[in-house]
This record gives sequence, C-alpha cells and structure tokens, in this order.
Amino acid sequence: MNDCIKEKEEYIIYEKDSTKITVRQLQLEILTIMDEIHRVCVKNNIKYGLIAGSALGIVNYKGFIPWDDDIDICIQKKDWEKFIKALDKDLDSNFYYQCFEKDKKYNTIMGPTMKIRKRNTYIKEVNFLLKNRCKSGDGIFVDVIIYDNICENKFIDELSRTVVKIVMPFIVLLDNLHLNPVLLKKFVVWFSNKYSRLNENSKLMSQPISVPWEKFMHEPVFLKKDILPFKLYDFEGRKYYSYNNIEKILKEWYGPNCLKKWDGKKWVETLPIEKRKPKHTVELNLNGEKPICEEKTN
Repeated sequence: MNDCIKEKEEYIIYEKDSTKITVRQLQLEILTIMDEIHRVCVKNNIKYGLIAGSALGIVNYKGFIPWDDDIDICIQKKDWEKFIKALDKDLDSNFYYQCFEKDKKYNTIMGPTMKIRKRNTYIKEVNFLLKNRCKSGDGIFVDVIIYDNICENKFIDELSRTVVKIVMPFIVLLDNLHLNPVLLKKFVVWFSNKYSRLNENSKLMSQPISVPWEKFMHEPVFLKKDILPFKLYDFEGRKYYSYNNIEKILKEWYGPNCLKKWDGKKWVETLPIEKRKPKHTVELNLNGEKPICEEKTN
C-alpha cells in the first residue's frame, strides 16, 4: 500500500438546468461528517471501521473511489448504546442522526442501522421499497452499520434469518401504506439482540440478522480476527479506522481481482469502465434542505 491509483476523470453526480454537481464535491462534504464521527468516537473511546467500498478506496486510492458517493462504517454491537450516548452528548449541531432508537419511524430492515446526516443539505437516494420517514431531514449522510456475532452453524444462522425474512414483507407493506409497523420492528430488534447474545463467543462476524437481505446479496461472513482490532489507514489526507486484515476481507467480499494492479508502469483500476459510476443518488443539494429545483421556485 505504498502507492495508489491516480484517477483524473471528473464524475458528474447531478446535473439539471445550469446546476452541475460532481462526485468530488459531494465527497468533500461527506468528509466533514466523517471527520466529526471520528472525533466523537476517539473522544469516547469507541472503535469503528470503514467497510465495503470505503475500505476498498483505502487500498486502491488512499481515499474515496472516484465515483463512490457515500461512506459506510461499522460499529460493534457491544458499543452501540455507548455510541448513541456519545452522539447525544458530543455530536456537533451541524449534524444529526437517525436510527430506530431515536425515531421509531426509522427502518433498519432495509438499510443501515443509522444515518448520520449534515444539516443544510439534501439528498434523495435510489430506494425502491422503503423511504426515509424520519421528519428530521434528508441531509447527505454517512451510513453506520452494526457488525455483530454470527452463528458458526450455517443451518441455525439461516433458520434465524428466515424468521426475519418472514416478517420483512409485512414491514415493507405497512410502511408503504404509511402505517408504521412499530411492533414488528421491535420484534426484529429483540430477536436480533437475542441471536447476538446466544452467539457472543462465535469466531464469526457480519451484519446482524435484522438485515437478512445483506447475506442474500452476498455480503460474506468474516472471521472476527480479520475485522478486529481495527487499524488506522490513510484516507484523503487524514487517518480513519478499517479492518485489521483489510486486503483479505476485500478479496473475500469483492473477489480476488478487486485490488489495484501494477501494469509495469503504474497502478491501474480493475473495475470495467462502464461500471465506474455513482449508484446511490437521484437528487442532490449541497447548499439547502430542499431539491434545487424547489428552491428556485420558492
């Protein structure tokens, strides 16, 4: 990791009328959220780690993948309550967070366990099933995901996830009918917590069973020793935490060819050009809490 890919192409994430916003502009705003998360976590001795594409960016670019339009981090289940208390106490007023513990309209079953957002910004995500029902806002965000104990017995793990999968369609249906299924959400949280406690001595870790579709979408289950302890890595001129054995986990997640390649002269990106594009954002405003088109008409 002594060098990284040099990427010069400018990626446009939002363009309408005379307004053009690049992925890089969004990334720089997201960094302000991530800097604040890092500050709060360090102050309160809470460990976190960049995951998924954000971790891949560490290895290949020492920062964001140039077309990546978000940051994903994980927090261990055992630190979750402590993390929420730290946010309530220390999070700067320019930011706010949304999770089920804070707002019962929040849905964890189809997305991250928490979103930490920036005020005076707006983003509309690609989302086909569950919309953000929280009234606190739709600011740009960092996704926070619990990493939890996973049963070493694959049959028991899949059986436990099936329980949540049965409940999941009813949560989606009721939510889209604007009927908040609080009792079903509470059941999923309770069931997931019970599963975690039963497997506290497991050698495996991944997203909790409260988000059963993640495993269906081929997110691997990892050895705890490869995730923990988190290590500091260079990211956009600062240092953030990520996996202990970062390259091994990325190869397990994205395949053996996901990491940068040396062609004899320079490091090169292995992802095909046609797949290099942002994938989460529909509308964006970095200077207001409404879509740009609405601001112009008001």
